Amino acid sequence: MPILALCFPLFVAWLWAQDDQPLPRGAKPRNEGVTGAGEGPAWDRKGNLYFTGGNRITRFDSAGQTHTFRSPSGGANGLLFDFQGRLVTCEAGNRRVTRTEADGTITVLADNDGGKRFNSPNDLTIDSKGRIYFTDPRYGKRDSMEIRDDQGNLVEGVYRIDAPGKVARIITHEVDRPNGILVSPGDQYLYVADNNNNTVGGARKLWRFDLKAAGSIDPKSRRLIFDWETGRGPDGLKMDRKGRLYVAGGLNVANPPSETADKFKGGVYILSPEGKLLDFAPIPKDEVTNCAFGGGDLKTLYITAGGTLWSIPVNTAGWSLSGANQ
Repeated sequence: MPILALCFPLFVAWLWAQDDQPLPRGAKPRNEGVTGAGEGPAWDRKGNLYFTGGNRITRFDSAGQTHTFRSPSGGANGLLFDFQGRLVTCEAGNRRVTRTEADGTITVLADNDGGKRFNSPNDLTIDSKGRIYFTDPRYGKRDSMEIRDDQGNLVEGVYRIDAPGKVARIITHEVDRPNGILVSPGDQYLYVADNNNNTVGGARKLWRFDLKAAGSIDPKSRRLIFDWETGRGPDGLKMDRKGRLYVAGGLNVANPPSETADKFKGGVYILSPEGKLLDFAPIPKDEVTNCAFGGGDLKTLYITAGGTLWSIPVNTAGWSLSGANQ
């Protein structure tokens, strides 16, 4: 048999293996030279990246220029675009979730749980029905927290917004301190980053729950996907079209006594749907907070870290719903 015939199957397998890798061989993160990128990256349909930081929302255009979209922003954190292209914002400082309409007006989607103000809305995601899910942790001082369960314990919950003012709590104590959040394709799963990173022994885990058609979880379905142990736990997360998870986490310099940095360095952890670590994009700037797919083909991963913006090419496009990049 000719040597070429013997080698060709191996060559095809090699090509397939390269394409199946999340990151191109030799790819390195690039500093975009932008400051103020603290959190919330979200890509719009017009080719702009939005991020939060410094009590404002900034638009980063295709030419690499920054523009103030909204200032002050109510201490904005997580961002997403809904199916109509409207920007939805977790206003952590104002303790509410809002939507910026096409004419620039602000619609309050959620600002209380049974009359009690939210803690600090942090991150959000959207399902195929347009329902928005958000996390409500509290980092730092806790004396102004208002939401408690029936036993009087403080609640750091996860909520679903069905319409402006129509809000339901879907997670009360199934996670320690919810941060990043993601609904998977087909509304099958809800991923929640459990990141109690400023407490010794606190959770630093990524959980997955079965998501019911009505938009609630099955508490018994909770499955551990990945554990950052004593390091800085998971923050924002996204998914590519092959179902792989891209999770911001880790730390380059230890933050004693609550966070170590010897095992899980700062960057984006790329995991299989079952939680196997497939690849890692190291980011030298602490703290790595979130990421979003962008570019015309959604094959650029943008990463916010310590007030700076980074990017790295990926082999597989990011997954989104009807053009709404989560």
